Amino acid sequence: MADPTAAAPLLGRAEAAASVLPPLLVAAERVAVTVAPGIHGRRRSGPGDQFWQYRRYQPGDSVTQIDWRQSARSDPLYVREREWSAAQTVLVWADRSASMDFRSAATLPLKHERAALLAVALAALLNRGGERLGLLMPGAPPPGMGHAALARLAEALERSPVGEGAHWPTLAENVPLSRHGSVVLFGDFLDPPDRLEPTLRALAGRGLRGHLLQVVDPAEESLPFRGRIRFTGAEGEGDLLIARTEDVRDAYVRRFQAQRAAVQSLARSLDWSFAVHHTDQPPQTALLALHARLAEVR
Repeated sequence: MADPTAAAPLLGRAEAAASVLPPLLVAAERVAVTVAPGIHGRRRSGPGDQFWQYRRYQPGDSVTQIDWRQSARSDPLYVREREWSAAQTVLVWADRSASMDFRSAATLPLKHERAALLAVALAALLNRGGERLGLLMPGAPPPGMGHAALARLAEALERSPVGEGAHWPTLAENVPLSRHGSVVLFGDFLDPPDRLEPTLRALAGRGLRGHLLQVVDPAEESLPFRGRIRFTGAEGEGDLLIARTEDVRDAYVRRFQAQRAAVQSLARSLDWSFAVHHTDQPPQTALLALHARLAEVR
């Protein structure tokens, strides 16, 4: 019978190794593990991979090239051929501005916590598929591949202070050049659209495909409070005392929805995707949908 004490040194080393991992990375890996069985990553055989692409059948094409299964889905005939694709570079950004330092209940995560978790969990999923990962922020490590790159990304994000603003004007300056690139932005996107637009257009102008995930506390959408409440602006807007909060609820909700519609319209004009995640919902749902969206535009 094996001596149970023999495993103690190994266990000690394992626990010591685990203790140096950024807590954010540990949490993100747990989320990624629950999502991974529901996705199909790329089968890679080197620095790039080959996969099938389809185009319509043209006179002169060999009949043996026709993919009958694909063609059965619609009227035209489709020919199957191989396409070469290099590993994609995916840059993630998580809003650390003061407005993200909010939650309406102690049972909910702070918005910046959920945004960071989603950003690193998505990076962990993409890492499993062999993609190149990068963080869109000043002083971030260069994009890389593998677990070491993922750990650097998580550590840099976790060390980034909260409350210093979204740095919209300079965000596009931190983009490394890449022929195959996507950028995924996690934030509340409550800034005026005319402040967001120059940066988003600059990112799109560098050839990046983009995805916006709005991370919001459920109370931000519905303003469920009642009675006399003093609201304090998170980013220097000052205080506002409202005698009967329920009296302004409808106007507030309309204003909030108008802001969201404006950002969504901006994303659509760039051919970018836009989605919403509520902090009272599990992160896995948003992560799975976002990963699927990234796969669609590849």
